Amino acid sequence: PAPAEAGRAPCPPDGGWGWVVVFGTFVSIGFAYAFPKGLAIFFKEIQDFFGTSYSEIAWVSSIMLATTYGAGPISSILVNRYGSRPVVMFGGLLCGVGMISAAFCTSILQLYICVGFITGFGLALNLQPSVIIIGKYFLKRRPIANGLAMAGSPVMLCTLAPLNQFLFDNFGWRGSFLILGAILLNCCVAGALFRPIGAGTALAKTQVAEEGKGALKGEITEDGKEMSTLNVPMKNKTEEEVGKDCFEKINQYLDFSLFKHRGFLIYLIGNVLMFLGFFAPIVFLAPYAKHTGIDEYSAAFLLSILAIVDMVARPATGIIANSKWVRPRIQYFFSFAIAFNGTCHLLCPLASSYTGLIVYSSFFGLAFGMVCAMLFETLMDLVGAARFTSAVGLVTIAECCTILLGPPIGGILIDTFGDYKYMFIKCGAVMVLAGTFLFIMNYYNYRMLAKEEKERKTKEEDPESVRTENEGRKNWNKDSTQDGPELEPLREDGEGVKKKMNGT
Repeated sequence: PAPAEAGRAPCPPDGGWGWVVVFGTFVSIGFAYAFPKGLAIFFKEIQDFFGTSYSEIAWVSSIMLATTYGAGPISSILVNRYGSRPVVMFGGLLCGVGMISAAFCTSILQLYICVGFITGFGLALNLQPSVIIIGKYFLKRRPIANGLAMAGSPVMLCTLAPLNQFLFDNFGWRGSFLILGAILLNCCVAGALFRPIGAGTALAKTQVAEEGKGALKGEITEDGKEMSTLNVPMKNKTEEEVGKDCFEKINQYLDFSLFKHRGFLIYLIGNVLMFLGFFAPIVFLAPYAKHTGIDEYSAAFLLSILAIVDMVARPATGIIANSKWVRPRIQYFFSFAIAFNGTCHLLCPLASSYTGLIVYSSFFGLAFGMVCAMLFETLMDLVGAARFTSAVGLVTIAECCTILLGPPIGGILIDTFGDYKYMFIKCGAVMVLAGTFLFIMNYYNYRMLAKEEKERKTKEEDPESVRTENEGRKNWNKDSTQDGPELEPLREDGEGVKKKMNGT
């Protein structure tokens, strides 16, 4: 139902039904992040079945992850148009259809389409709306809510890793895909929990805007002039500005002015670089363990260890990030987490035994959870909740290229050198570089923001600049009143519409 005060934007409740929404995002985000990693259990068998190489089979996860991120703008547009609930429910349906279709594939190319594109697009429709709706329900407790929602990924991964191995042993990879397709339909249930908040606000603003347009149009038509003399210039103007109107219509759903935002550009460049080595170690962790002679269940258990540590790390990171010492400088904390993640990969080749791989999986789970818990919180901290929907869509479309290339590059290194250590070294070096870049550039950004704030305060305190500004306003008002009294109703209506649309 529409809120009682439809003309005013609602305040985030920071609780109540918001915790139910967090549970729904826990499920949908969990499937979106964990499902591509959990499929790595089947890669060795699918590779033998179709006779493909490491790099070819790695494209399955890469295409799925790239589609999940690359479809971000489409997901953001659909959320702005229809809301989070129907988008997530439709995404869950697509996931189920994609995996059930994959059970009947007869070539690796068909797997790319069914698992990579269809299921990946369904996961995209789960991920973006889930991240966006948390910002609508929470403000003060947002880092904690994000940490709890992001904990869905390790919980699902901890469950899917042994479950996938059990399903494969009993039903084969085709039967497993049928069952997994049915399990993914639970995303529709999670989406049903996303009760809209502030649904009447956009409607009220639209009605105010339409009333303003009608008032302006009425004033113009009440003038005694012929309509023919008015229609000709208006028609020409419309033809000349077709491209501009089209761009403005697109800009309603995706705010391209974010590319002028310094903090957003720093975040974007650092994350695009980071994702070149972010997912490949998880994709190849179980195959690497099997390559060293470890049995299948023990290799799958490494993913469970990673997920258990990750499960604890994400809420704990959210609590730490919400503290008064860390939250004002959360960008530094995020940079440290990325560099720590890369350091774990650089040290992985030293783990030659199963015990060493357990230690690596534990530290990797801690670092991975820290990064994921702050991945979207840091973006919202930079651009604000109002522009967050557009920011998520623009960031994910830029990240999809490196997400697509990351695992296949790792597979090429494995095929070329016959050893997994070069893949881990590459991923570690890239992530350490990304963390260092973000730390240095965020330091520069904080310095520039402090400088700009100081200049603004100095300008406000300068009486000369204040007097000049006031004189300019008086001159503007004087020039405006020279248009004649007949335009006063138009000006007043226009200002009233503008004030209502701005929420003042």
